[in-house]
Amino acid sequence: MGHATVLLELGGVRLLTDPVLRQSVVHLRRHGPVPEPPERVDAVLLSHLHHDHVHLPSLRLLGRQVRLLAPRGAATWLRRAGFRDTEALAPGERTEVGGVGVTAVPAVHDGRRRPLGGVRAEPIGFVVGGGPRIYFAGDTDLFDAMAELRPVDLALLPVAGWGPKLGPGHLDADRAARAAGLIRPRLAVPIHWGTLSPRLTRMGAWFTDPPHVFAAQVAELAPDVDVRVISPGDSIELSA
Repeated sequence: MGHATVLLELGGVRLLTDPVLRQSVVHLRRHGPVPEPPERVDAVLLSHLHHDHVHLPSLRLLGRQVRLLAPRGAATWLRRAGFRDTEALAPGERTEVGGVGVTAVPAVHDGRRRPLGGVRAEPIGFVVGGGPRIYFAGDTDLFDAMAELRPVDLALLPVAGWGPKLGPGHLDADRAARAAGLIRPRLAVPIHWGTLSPRLTRMGAWFTDPPHVFAAQVAELAPDVDVRVISPGDSIELSA
C-alpha cells in the first residue's frame, strides 16, 4: 500500500504494517493514489515511532478501537492518543492475533519520536507465523543476527527512504540485498520506496530505481532468493 504499509492476510487474519493512509505526512507528500483504509484489520504492527511509520491521522482512519502491537515504550503514549487496545513488545516477545503468532525481533534504528524526541521506544521488526513465516523489517540497519531469523518464507525489506539520502539505521538497495543474503527467504519483496518525498525535492533515480537495483544485487549475492518487485497497490499470493 506504499512506503512501509503492507496488508498481510494469513488464514483470514489481516495484519497491517506501519500504516500511512493519507496524502501527506508532516513535510512529506504522497505520489500516486491514496489507499483506502482496509475494511477490516485484526491488528496493526508498528515498528517504531517516526512519523512515516506511526502516523496518528492514518491510525485514526482505522478507528481508535483497532489493536496495536508496538515497541516497548510506545504503549503509554499511544493510549494517551486514544488507542486503548495497545500491546507493547520487546525483541523476543510473542503474542497472537486470531491464532497467528506475531514475534517482535531486533531492529537497529533511532527510537525517538522526532522532532522533539520526548517519546522514545526501542525499534523492532516482526516475524509473523501461522503457515508461511513473514519478516517485516520496519526500518533497520544491517546486523549479523538477521541470519538467526531463518527460516523465513517472505521478507519485506526496505530498500530506500523518502529522500535522496539515507542516514544511519536504514537499508539501501545494496545493504538490503546483503540482508537477503543473511536471511535467505524464499521470497523477498522490496518496500519503503516510490511513495513519499519532501515537497520541494525533485524526483529522480533515487525514487524509482532502488527495488530494481536490489533485485539485481540479490541475483548475484543470493540467487536462490526469489525477488518480486510490486508497485504500491499491487499484491502477490504466497504459495504454501
